Amino acid sequence: MAIEKIVCTKAISVSPEKIWGVVGDFSEPWHPAIDRMWSEQDSRGSQIRAFTVEGEATVYREQLSYFSDSERTYSYSHLEGISGIDAYSASLSVTEGMEGGSLVTMTASITADQTRAVEAAVGTKMIFDMGLAALAQLPKQSTSLSTGPVGFCDSETKQMILSGNPRLALEMTPKKPGPLCLFLHGIGGRCSNWSPQMVVAGSVMQAAALDLRGYGESSLGSDQSTVEDYCSDILRVREALGVDKLVLCGLSYGAWIATSFAMRYPNLLSGLVLSGGCTGMSEASLKEREAFQASREVPINKGLTPAKFAPDVVEVLAGPKASADTRELLLKSMAAIPTETYRDALTCFARPTEQFEFSKLTMPVLLMTGEFDRLAPPQEIKDIASRIFEQVSQPDVRFEIIDVAGHVCNVENPDLYNRHLRNFLNRIPR
Repeated sequence: MAIEKIVCTKAISVSPEKIWGVVGDFSEPWHPAIDRMWSEQDSRGSQIRAFTVEGEATVYREQLSYFSDSERTYSYSHLEGISGIDAYSASLSVTEGMEGGSLVTMTASITADQTRAVEAAVGTKMIFDMGLAALAQLPKQSTSLSTGPVGFCDSETKQMILSGNPRLALEMTPKKPGPLCLFLHGIGGRCSNWSPQMVVAGSVMQAAALDLRGYGESSLGSDQSTVEDYCSDILRVREALGVDKLVLCGLSYGAWIATSFAMRYPNLLSGLVLSGGCTGMSEASLKEREAFQASREVPINKGLTPAKFAPDVVEVLAGPKASADTRELLLKSMAAIPTETYRDALTCFARPTEQFEFSKLTMPVLLMTGEFDRLAPPQEIKDIASRIFEQVSQPDVRFEIIDVAGHVCNVENPDLYNRHLRNFLNRIPR
């Protein structure tokens, strides 16, 4: 077997925004060789584009495997249509060029026997060059994709209390067919932090936001909380609401819990949305974990309640452009946390039981983080997205940066966060 790699790059005097407005839709038939193109989905909801080319009856199919609207790039793999090859993966990216223009790069990697690999590479280069030439002829006017309305929930949420040890409280939208989108907040949050997302998710499927044990109306357990306890809580919610599959959407601490659940019960998830984190402290050394916990416990060891040191925490969480209303919301969330709950969550977070094996993730994954997130910087989360993409056998990974937002990106820029969330949820099978 031989591997042929093709890289075609062209400088185009059209802005990246306008180029991406054309090519950023994976199923948009912008290429001049396309006769017909339509969108399909596999059983997970992963996007597949099927198309025919001028003068041929063959139907080609390609599956989207990685996508980032923020970075204007996507990757895909060939499923059907090209004969005599063992594997074909490709990508397209649009970056800043000279003097306001763009640099468009198209790449492919083809695995086949030597003769067929060379033949396929020659054909691929011809197709790539044809596409780049067409993009160079785009008019200068804007062709950006319409963002459209983010949708709304058809009814107000209601509270549900699950009795037991611990007692669990959640807000939920009306019942709908298909999976449940369950939101998990961070160490300094509460279920109400997800109110703007509940509106959007509830328009697509049933949604619920859980107050983690010890937060809001939920009670702490009788023992120190563990990640296994949180996974059990999620199973309790699933059973109480009578759903088969879940889409877990977590922020920071909640993202770590969501990933931990995905490691144990991948067959129960239709999707995974990770915001402002993923691995938590699972890849930190014991010394780093102990230092983290000790530093965070300094104020409570001095007798201060979360309400007293909440302003200092908000300064770390909020982005530099956070509004006064956003800061006030974050402040209230942090100030409402009981001291024993805060210590319990810190201890759990600093004692992870495993390092994650991303190859276990069988569901579509969306990772998002704030542009100004100090705790989960964009490059760190992008690296995790790349690791998931590389380790999963059939990747369906999306990575987005939430502009002008800090750590609690869903609160600071809910419109952009909701747009990416809605697009993700809309393709989950129901």
